[in-house]
Amino acid sequence: MKFKGHSIVSLRDFDRDDIMHVLESAAKIDEAPSRYSEKLKGRVLATLFFEASTRTRLSFESAMLRLGGEVMGFSDAKSTSAQKGESLADSIKIVESYSDVLVLRHPVEGAARLASEISIVPVINGGDGANQHPSQTFLDLFTILKAKGKLDRLKVGFMGDLKYGRTVHSLAYALSLFNARMYFISPPLLPMPSYQLEELDDMGVNYTMHKDFAEVKKELDILYVTRIQRERFGDDLDYEKVKEGYFISKKSLDGSKRSLKILHPLPRVDELADDVDKTEHALYFEQAANGIPTRMALLCLVMGAMK
Repeated sequence: MKFKGHSIVSLRDFDRDDIMHVLESAAKIDEAPSRYSEKLKGRVLATLFFEASTRTRLSFESAMLRLGGEVMGFSDAKSTSAQKGESLADSIKIVESYSDVLVLRHPVEGAARLASEISIVPVINGGDGANQHPSQTFLDLFTILKAKGKLDRLKVGFMGDLKYGRTVHSLAYALSLFNARMYFISPPLLPMPSYQLEELDDMGVNYTMHKDFAEVKKELDILYVTRIQRERFGDDLDYEKVKEGYFISKKSLDGSKRSLKILHPLPRVDELADDVDKTEHALYFEQAANGIPTRMALLCLVMGAMK
């Protein structure tokens, strides 16, 4: 894949070699970040966040600043002309004239794809509804690779909201390219979407469905925990029905592999206890920090500042 000038919309646009190229680029930056401190000097990143974000927005901004570039944008759609009825297409056409690369987060699935088809500058998908979150997946893969020394043939559990969890959807697809064995642990109301499972079936992925972490904890190399997302429910009663019972504490990890590593895209709410933080299993704060070299690599690649 030629990255220069191309948008980063979905993991399905990448093959295994493309993914490894991004991760190898992130590793180079991680090893010697000062070498890249002026790679994007004079370039401008526009962050268009129509949906709330902390880690994604700030890490992209930090990444651009560390590359010598500048940042503009918004973190609240209420402060934009979208409140006046301006279409997303018009917003993109305006902002592209002010910047060299865009990061878009939007609540509507497919918004990033639409933006990439309209924009003359690269668009990086910062999350579109329950669909995709590719930059998060790259940093997740980078974190796993650093911790395990490999991506191939790992046993990976995904727990929590698997229906609306876009980070899960992207990561499951990416790991399928590395022959992962997958365990999907979720409430009955929040399983992996059928179209995702059909895709995994077509790819020959070995996976099973579970209602309880205890059923599989002895098997796992990686546990990817996600919160039950209140904002994805139209009814608070439905949320209350499913939020309980998917909780990881230090005690619940008894019997799991000593080498088990726990990831979480954050923020956490009621699904991951503080007492896990000091265990050898916790990897989620390092995971968040890995967003910097990974997003620096993505920005460099799409801007043609890195081969």
